[in-house]
Amino acid sequence: MNKNARGILCTLSGGALWGFSGACGQYLFTHYQVDSAWLTVVRMVTAGVLLTAVNLSRSGKKALAIWHDRRDALRLVVFALLGLVFSQYAYLTSIGYSNAGTATVLQYLGPVLIMALVCAYSRKLPDGRETASIVLAVGGTYLLATHGDPGTMALSREGLIWGLLSAASLALYTLLPAGIIPRWGSVTVTGWAMLLGGIVFACAIRVWTIPVALDVYGWLATGGVVVMGTVLAYTLYLQGVADVGAVRASMLASVEPVSATLFSVLWLGTQFQWIDLLGFACIMTTVFLLARKK
Repeated sequence: MNKNARGILCTLSGGALWGFSGACGQYLFTHYQVDSAWLTVVRMVTAGVLLTAVNLSRSGKKALAIWHDRRDALRLVVFALLGLVFSQYAYLTSIGYSNAGTATVLQYLGPVLIMALVCAYSRKLPDGRETASIVLAVGGTYLLATHGDPGTMALSREGLIWGLLSAASLALYTLLPAGIIPRWGSVTVTGWAMLLGGIVFACAIRVWTIPVALDVYGWLATGGVVVMGTVLAYTLYLQGVADVGAVRASMLASVEPVSATLFSVLWLGTQFQWIDLLGFACIMTTVFLLARKK
């Protein structure tokens, strides 16, 4: 397999596994009434341990070097708490109040928020492509929330609120580590941030007091969220970025909401109307419009 084909396959597989993890989360919320905060802690701590262990085995002391730089260590802590914890918890809670497909698509409003922040920071009006993205994002969200009837709510208020918070958290997750990932590498930054954020969040919510009753299928679904949907998906996506570049990889990884929707329908029996799919299409089109923006 040549480098380009490998990159495409890895990126598509990573995006599909992210979608699968969302469906696993929906399965856990529906059949086991799992607390999203508990699942967030398990996902972050387990993924953090695995990523950091692999990084330490490969890089040795270099994996610890970020903690010797006081400024970058502080940035890492901020990213862990405001970026990773917020994004993981908001996304999983959004799934709990809606479904994997809808929650994943709403999270993809994040790039539009980033674009709006960049325009505000640089004090310039959006250009034609950016304006179209805003219109499509707002229109798609409106269709998902109301099905075109402003007098009704097709999506629960909690599902909409947490979906929008998930999009905001994605923007923070993207922007906060921008200054440290080029210096230390994404595996180092994400591994330590997952581990630190998971431990702090576990203590904050006293995770050991949250009752959990899972059978073998429940634990398999948890493994789908943690191992397949976090560690494996992230590793595959990084390989795809290395092989085909960040722009192509980001577009190929947009298979995630398609994957989440398909798993939600075929496995969990979630029903969508044509207007939901139209809303999905509007929001996902913004990804391709903004993908080539610097």
